[in-house]
Amino acid sequence: MNRHTHTKYRPNRSLLACALASCMVIAAPQVLAQSTAATIRGQVSADSAPATGASVTATNVATGLTRSVQTNANGSYSLGGLPPGTYRIDVTAGGQTNSQNVTVAVGQTATLNLGVGGVAESATQGAATTLDTVSVTAVQLSETKTSEVATYVSQKQIEALPQNSRNFLAFADIVPGVVFTTGSEGSSSIRSGAQSSASINVFIDGVGQKDYVLKSGITGQDSSRGNPFPQLGISEYKVVTSNYKAEYDQLSSAAITAVTKSGTNEFHGEFFWDNVTSDWVADTIREADGRDNKADTRDEQYGFSLGGPIVKDSLHFFFAYEAKDRSDARQVDPGRQFEIEDLPAQFQEEARSTTNAPFKEDLYFGKISWTPGDAHLVELTAKRREEDETTNIGGVNLGSYATLKTGEETRVDLRYQYSADTWLNDAHITYEDANFAPRPLNTDIGYRLLIPRIGEENNNNPAMEEIINRGGGGDFQNKGQKGYSIQNDFTFTGWQGHTLKAGIKYKDIDLSAFEQSPYSPQFRYDFLRSLDVPYFVQFTASGNGYPTSVESSAKQFGIYLQDDWEVNEHLTLNMGLRWDYEKNPSYEDHVTPAALVSALQAWPNINNANVDYDYNDYISTGNNRDAFKDGWQPRVGFSYDLNGDQRHVIFGGAGRSYNRNQFDYLSYEKYRLAFQRYEYQFNTPGHTCAPNPATNCYNFDPSMLDPAVLAAMAAANPNNGAEVFLLNNDIKTPYSDQFSLGMRNAFELFGIDWSSSVTLLRIESKDGILWTMGNRYPNGEFRSNPALDWGGQPWGEQLPGWGRFFIGNNAVETTLNSLLVSLEKPYTRQSGWGMSLAYTYSDAEENRSNSDQFSFDYPNLDNVSFTSALGVPEHRLVMTGILDFWGFTASGKLTLATPKYVEAINCYDTTAPGNCYFDPFKPDTTLGFKQFDMALQREWDTGTDLKFRVRADVLNVFNWRNVLPSEYANWRGFDGNPDPNYGNRTGDSIERPTRTFKLSFGLSW
Repeated sequence: MNRHTHTKYRPNRSLLACALASCMVIAAPQVLAQSTAATIRGQVSADSAPATGASVTATNVATGLTRSVQTNANGSYSLGGLPPGTYRIDVTAGGQTNSQNVTVAVGQTATLNLGVGGVAESATQGAATTLDTVSVTAVQLSETKTSEVATYVSQKQIEALPQNSRNFLAFADIVPGVVFTTGSEGSSSIRSGAQSSASINVFIDGVGQKDYVLKSGITGQDSSRGNPFPQLGISEYKVVTSNYKAEYDQLSSAAITAVTKSGTNEFHGEFFWDNVTSDWVADTIREADGRDNKADTRDEQYGFSLGGPIVKDSLHFFFAYEAKDRSDARQVDPGRQFEIEDLPAQFQEEARSTTNAPFKEDLYFGKISWTPGDAHLVELTAKRREEDETTNIGGVNLGSYATLKTGEETRVDLRYQYSADTWLNDAHITYEDANFAPRPLNTDIGYRLLIPRIGEENNNNPAMEEIINRGGGGDFQNKGQKGYSIQNDFTFTGWQGHTLKAGIKYKDIDLSAFEQSPYSPQFRYDFLRSLDVPYFVQFTASGNGYPTSVESSAKQFGIYLQDDWEVNEHLTLNMGLRWDYEKNPSYEDHVTPAALVSALQAWPNINNANVDYDYNDYISTGNNRDAFKDGWQPRVGFSYDLNGDQRHVIFGGAGRSYNRNQFDYLSYEKYRLAFQRYEYQFNTPGHTCAPNPATNCYNFDPSMLDPAVLAAMAAANPNNGAEVFLLNNDIKTPYSDQFSLGMRNAFELFGIDWSSSVTLLRIESKDGILWTMGNRYPNGEFRSNPALDWGGQPWGEQLPGWGRFFIGNNAVETTLNSLLVSLEKPYTRQSGWGMSLAYTYSDAEENRSNSDQFSFDYPNLDNVSFTSALGVPEHRLVMTGILDFWGFTASGKLTLATPKYVEAINCYDTTAPGNCYFDPFKPDTTLGFKQFDMALQREWDTGTDLKFRVRADVLNVFNWRNVLPSEYANWRGFDGNPDPNYGNRTGDSIERPTRTFKLSFGLSW
């Protein structure tokens, strides 16, 4: 088969002792978190000679936090653990002093060489900040001497650029190699390269937000229209797309590290209200031509923040609240290109009725910051997310078929940081509790109307296509994670030229997964034969003694060592090694049911020399599975400053990074046993079968529409259900190997300071879990005709007493060769403008067909070649701009991308009749996506501390129609007979948004 695929008061000792005890800071250096704190380092000179023993002090102009160090024998210093912000840097040497204001960003390591009476360093001018009531201009330090492929998203960009969702992650879209997408139903996701969203991780104040159960990468982003964190609470963040240091864990693609806002020595607050109504949203194609009625929609977002001092220079607070209240239109679009008037009369009224999908979210964030002394910082933060929404409406699903989905999340972080002359310790205790719970809107039985595929209308038991669904839906889940972690950062700078970080993490997390699918029996009806008598039913039933919920008390452990060695003014080496380990009892201690083992042992179809796998590799005794212990991750990098002035730097690196296996996948073999899926066929015209309970064929009786009757039939039937899932006993953790080489430049053009970066990138990811079919024909083969490598799968060959069964292995792989180009003129208050350009070229391939975890087209992926990755455009350009003029602030964002690949099956250009292969294609259009957004804001100063603003955002200003890849015909043809529609656009579904106007009002004080 072919496939291209961070006042000086004397600290109270008892209070410090409590803080130390509560954070469990132990003697051994330990760390988990990717530090959000910044570091300023460099050399101090006096009379052109290194100033030994000079004092360097950084004072945060907003909060009064102070850090002091002394220079070593060669005049070097390092100020670590600085929360991002503006600092006054005071240097004293030989009785002389000098001061300068600088601004540092999240997670930044910046070089600032100081001289008494002067400052020798290269930096771009930054925005003004405030010290009491004095406006202070600060130098924005830049980080050029890093091997990371990283980009910063500033607070100004978050505040000014056009946006509709208020999801702070949306601004990662302006970073080369990262894409933030919004689905047609309003859910959002973030992706980097060829890997899926599950491969990313987001760190807020140094604490990972990883979703251990679902596939969204972070909690709160799995198929949700909500936001993971209130945007009012985010100060800025950094996106590392590759070659991150050893402190980063549980990811294999992009890392996003954000820092939250804190209270300052002045009281500040903000209120906003955003509104979009249906009259401000342009019609879709189908609404414009009258095929669909436009539903009334609503999108309201509102919130406020408040922060200030409790004790000046020592104790501060910050609180933010945001709410999202939406009601989105849903378009009923029957299958098989049916129009609503083509549906049976009993469906038409519901299909034509106004269909909306409501969504409500509340987000809370609070923070207390305490600096009891120069060397100490204590922070307590808490986040709460609550959301409810209606989903699964639209397309072939009527409103009655909807799913109600709830999500809740609580996270608490207690942090204690201690800073000494040559070392820094940063400890965290965290708690998290996240839950995801979809349920059917109603518990009626499901009515699913289908029609035979074209050409099979007269066949018995033909292949069927969906037309419309109504009644009770099938999605019932309750999945989540709950537990605590201990993590701590230790950094040592006392070794000349070296910055050493070491760390350890321990996390105790309870994981749970419950799923009954389908929850309500799903009856199928044939449109051509009978609307009253079903030909098939699928349902689940329990009572077999297996636990209905999978629970596991997982233990996670991580340790690393990182050395950032500044060899000289030109060369810096970054060398790190980390190791991660996770113990998951539900997988390791699982015991395959004895009855299932017996069935496997007795089935001749898989006890055959032709079978391509050994089923014994999937039978777990409770003692033959071990936790993955090979999670060693070397990470090395370098940067070479050509002139030693931070203006032209070559950088590169290589490293490995392990993600983790999703608990949901690891739970399949347990909860699928608890609710076995049964499939009964009814002996009806066009779907005839020989009635026999042993073969799940029955003559239909209306009493069978009662779920209780079906459950009784299942209890009386010796068949254990229709599906079994078995995992390999040697499941590994997915990972990626990353390689990068690039160059950063800081230059002046027409008197304007610019920065640019060009990076070549290669990422290879491996060992993602894939489920394939375990059933085989009596001769052990996967296909009815072994000479072919397409079709003929053994769907009808059932494991006696069980049915179909699927085996899970490490098989998913992707490759990415990429060119990342960025150009930026940072916004400054002095200039009043800023712009950015991000271009990405991607040659992305994968070895599975639909970026999915299931593949039923091959027995395995051992000999399957790679094809172009779906969802990844080859070329993508994002440009942004911010401009102040006449009291207004205008901003814009332009996104252009070539078409994404469409999955296609090629049965036309084959070497043997009946052979087919996956052969993705790009639609024949220059651009697959284009969108230009604008925002305009005016703020009025009332002459008091209160300011009032009005803002308008227009998304998709030109109302460009971006057709979904699924709307292109993907059948090439068969055995030399081409399909004339191949590659043509056959539908009108488009990516959202159509042109949308958003009006906002705000107050700040």
